[in-house]
Amino acid sequence: MTVYEKYMKEALKQAKKAYAIDEVPIGCVIEYKGKIIARGYNKRNLIKSTLGHAEITAIRKAGKVIGDWRLEDCTMYVTLEPCPMCAGAILQARIPRVVIGSMNPKAGCAGSVINLLEMDGFNHKVEVVRDVLQPECSGLIQQFFKELRLKKQ
Repeated sequence: MTVYEKYMKEALKQAKKAYAIDEVPIGCVIEYKGKIIARGYNKRNLIKSTLGHAEITAIRKAGKVIGDWRLEDCTMYVTLEPCPMCAGAILQARIPRVVIGSMNPKAGCAGSVINLLEMDGFNHKVEVVRDVLQPECSGLIQQFFKELRLKKQ
């Protein structure tokens, strides 16, 4: 198992927490010097806020742990490619590396719809590693939406 897979498995655990409360199963962890310092999972419906994304929660927690808004020595692991809001927050937090489980062709901003994280012109660029534990990450989301469609019938 690679280091990327090790931490992505932890992000998947967070995604399963979202799944358990009927939220889209997206999970995130932030690693700093070999330790997870922040965790987050999707809970938009629970907290009734568009800001309830896994990445935003994890960034907020990591900043408190480090004592700074700059997360320059951290790596983020997220089960689904970040949306525009989360990609912007990643750039603003100066996170140097993001490891993604599954790409998001409908809303992803790390290469699917647009690539904000590696775009020339910004004062910060992010190294992006894609498709780590992709079958597990995309499978969890596919299972969630399949069950959701069945519930609606």
